[in-house]
Amino acid sequence: MKPEGGQAVGTLYVVSTPIGNLEDITIRAIGALRSVHLIAAEDTRRTLKLLTHFQISASITSYHDHNKVSKAPILVQALEQGKDVALVSDAGTPGIADPGFYLVRMAIDRGIPVVPIPGPSAPIASLSASGLPTDRFVFEGFLPARKGKRLERLRALKDEERTIILYESPHRIRRLLEEVLSVLGNRPAVLAREITKLHEEFLRGGIEEIMRELDKRGAVRGEVTLLIGGKKTRPR
Repeated sequence: MKPEGGQAVGTLYVVSTPIGNLEDITIRAIGALRSVHLIAAEDTRRTLKLLTHFQISASITSYHDHNKVSKAPILVQALEQGKDVALVSDAGTPGIADPGFYLVRMAIDRGIPVVPIPGPSAPIASLSASGLPTDRFVFEGFLPARKGKRLERLRALKDEERTIILYESPHRIRRLLEEVLSVLGNRPAVLAREITKLHEEFLRGGIEEIMRELDKRGAVRGEVTLLIGGKKTRPR
């Protein structure tokens, strides 16, 4: 593809990276990170650790939710000048509950090729081992920070028959479980914690059962994904 002036444009590679275990990176992802002119990273420190582990030398720049409006046009300009760019998130697949969509959409609008390099994804990894129905599901990411908006979103999911996947920070997961219980009832659920990492764990049971287990433990640590059975999901 060539813009005005005849110069070939670069390619935006959407590169999935490990969510914990570094061995989960694909050979294709390593090749892409080695070959591009620039890596746009949500967390440059975390990405630098990954690059160092695999002995990848590359130019890296920050691209995150707080600078996406100013940084995306700069990255698109580099692409239009023929430079290949790899987009990586904090961990997992870019564009899933992170600012990747903004850059991808801008690149597409400018006629720049966008190529996915698939790999790890926390929602899919958690769902695959959850024991909840996997044939149909809905990913809601993080619910709104404000309680009123959060409860409104949960009420909108009350009649959802598909498995529901949510993100939440560990220090707010107990509050979220209380709200889920109050709006959706004691649904079958799975709390997936530290997926692919040393302390990987799945807490399975009803919402109340999981809450009791967390109460025994005190503080929750690590990355958390909450999966909730749909309206007609039967308890195990």
